[in-house]
Amino acid sequence: MGTFQIEGGHRLSGEIQPQGAKNEALQILCAVLLTSDKVSISNIPDILDVNKLINLLRNLGVKVEKTGKGSYTFQSDDLDLDYLSSDQFKKDGSGLRGSIMIVGPLLARFGKGFIPKPGGDKIGRRRLDTHFEGFIKLGAEFRYNKEERFYGVEAPNGLKGDFMLLEEASVTGTANIVMAAVLAEGKTTIYNAACEPYLQQLCKMLNSMGANIKGVGSNLLEIEGVKELGDCEHRILPDMIEIGSWIGLAAMTQSEITIKNVNWGMLGLIPTTFRKLGIHLEQRGDDIFIPAHTDGYEVQSFIDGSIMNISDAPWPGFTPDLLSIVLVIATQARGSVLIHQKMFESRLFFVDKLIDMGAKIILCDPHRATVIGHDFKSQLKATTMSSPDIRAGISLLIAALSAKGTSTIHNIEQIDRGYENIDERLRAIGAKIERVD
Repeated sequence: MGTFQIEGGHRLSGEIQPQGAKNEALQILCAVLLTSDKVSISNIPDILDVNKLINLLRNLGVKVEKTGKGSYTFQSDDLDLDYLSSDQFKKDGSGLRGSIMIVGPLLARFGKGFIPKPGGDKIGRRRLDTHFEGFIKLGAEFRYNKEERFYGVEAPNGLKGDFMLLEEASVTGTANIVMAAVLAEGKTTIYNAACEPYLQQLCKMLNSMGANIKGVGSNLLEIEGVKELGDCEHRILPDMIEIGSWIGLAAMTQSEITIKNVNWGMLGLIPTTFRKLGIHLEQRGDDIFIPAHTDGYEVQSFIDGSIMNISDAPWPGFTPDLLSIVLVIATQARGSVLIHQKMFESRLFFVDKLIDMGAKIILCDPHRATVIGHDFKSQLKATTMSSPDIRAGISLLIAALSAKGTSTIHNIEQIDRGYENIDERLRAIGAKIERVD
């Protein structure tokens, strides 16, 4: 188990380049299974979850070639489908939640797809019903081996397009269904589809391969099935979750930081939400400049004077992956804020570690926490803690970098799952952080 030792209380300075988007990469990499032609992808982040998926694709028989930093080619022209029945596949697939998205492409191209119950963050229930209900609407038969916790779908007679109204706007569910539908016979209509930037990127990539998807960016997708897909080149967006993390880091450490090449048009409500907390950020070309908040930052209130409430929602609402960051930032704000995590009932349970550091937080229930800010009049105290998941892990790291004294964070593999070489990149802007194995 890896550990970070962080000497907090230092101001940082400099520029930081966001990595490629983890959540987009997991979708895009699964899409290479839809064609036997070569697919080139750039700006792939070098992180544990993505590397696990690339390794799974290799084991499935995909020809993978690294052509440069973050750049790869993939060719799925000679797959070993027997791998799907192997013990190795059960191990590979169960360690990564994103592995669920290989099912749609395999089902579309080969008429069958299997996956062990996926792993991932322990942030509450994350149902897979949307994925499989979509496949069933397209004509697939579903089966589940309860003893081996193994899911499967088969469509020996092929898939046929249909209308479906999704029960929830699941991002991975929508992605999986879209990848199955692009090769289905006839027209598929998906209403209440997720429309996150990463899903938009997937649809644009598929269209460049020869798919016929309309309504990209909306919650109503119309897909005319095609016989086959071809090659393409695709570049992954900068990771908006990491961008939000660096905004939070700058605010909490009262540092002047420039975040480079953020693709402003795809950030949605992220800049607006941070401004509600009183954080000043400036658009400079395609960069974000955050000045040193030496006088702190003050939480806004609603027009009627009531306490600010920040909650998550499907896109274009505020992403749930940044609520942990917002909560940490609020601990040093001037004023109070209610954090409402609607989508995952276990994501706020890391606040006990912040309370140990001296934060004033009232955990109202599994979904809501009220934070009373210190206004930097009382610095957080260093402590020893363990990272429970990716987003809580980076939040605790930000707290440690702002705290007085030396903190220790165990189980940093959770952070490495989502953030590329984070200790090296933080040291480059002045952070005192060391990795200890």
